[in-house]
Amino acid sequence: MSPTFTGALLGLLAAGGLLLAASRITAIRRTQLSVRVLPYVRDLPQAGPAASLRPAPSSPMSVAGGVFGPSLRQAATLVERVLGGAPSVRRRLERADLDKTVHEFRISQVMWGVMAFAAVAAWQVLRALSGPSSPVLALLTCLLAGAAGVLARDQWLTHQATSREREILAEFPIIAELLALAVASGESPVSALDRVVKRSTGALSGDLARVLAGIRTGESVALAFHGLSVRTGLPIVARFADGVAVAIDRGTPLADVLHAQAADVREAGRRELIESAARREVFMLVPVVFLVLPVTVLFAFYPGLVGLRLTTS
Repeated sequence: MSPTFTGALLGLLAAGGLLLAASRITAIRRTQLSVRVLPYVRDLPQAGPAASLRPAPSSPMSVAGGVFGPSLRQAATLVERVLGGAPSVRRRLERADLDKTVHEFRISQVMWGVMAFAAVAAWQVLRALSGPSSPVLALLTCLLAGAAGVLARDQWLTHQATSREREILAEFPIIAELLALAVASGESPVSALDRVVKRSTGALSGDLARVLAGIRTGESVALAFHGLSVRTGLPIVARFADGVAVAIDRGTPLADVLHAQAADVREAGRRELIESAARREVFMLVPVVFLVLPVTVLFAFYPGLVGLRLTTS
């Protein structure tokens, strides 16, 4: 088989696949719900900062899910049976503030695995065209790449949850101080929470906006903050929510509680920074011991060795 014929065949297959996918996407395309409902909900009051009401863009993931929906759902069910850990995944989705179910996350894992499998398969095809290769080894490499893609999506979810928790820890002292100032100036806890939520952005502000929305829908303040303590994965935020709930229930000074918790968070951040600096100090010794020190010793002793060789010769 000549290279020209092989290239023409691969190009024909790629063009046919693209045309098939484009025709299917055109067939299943519908007007989004946000486009149909948007003109009637623009004037509704917002619980937090006014979000931009724009139609949600369709992502490649959603398009692929529409085209290959049944196959992806079956593969996601298989991944769930093999990996398990649905409560852990659900908890990390809540911590990362992702509006997904466990099954939707499994579908995204499958798609990551398929993309990794396809990338390695394309590389193996190019290797096979350039020279002889083992089909068994190529298939095993593709399967390992697909499994690595599935696991990489799980690790990325953990990274998303950890990053959001870092953002919450960075925002917490400022939010707590603002709430304490608003309460100390004579505002009620709900009014202070509304003022802070309207004038702040970030991960913690979004969580407090949900608490404020729950209060405005008839939920008690203590119960709404208790829900925040249950949802969050950070003990500091859980203690903050429980402290606010207890202070409102028992009538204790809320401003003092908020000031104390903000000071505790700043102290915890200072301790973590000192511990991180101590660990990095040890890591900094690695290049000094394994790179700089051998070069220094070599420069110190090499002239002497050359002199000894000249003397003996």
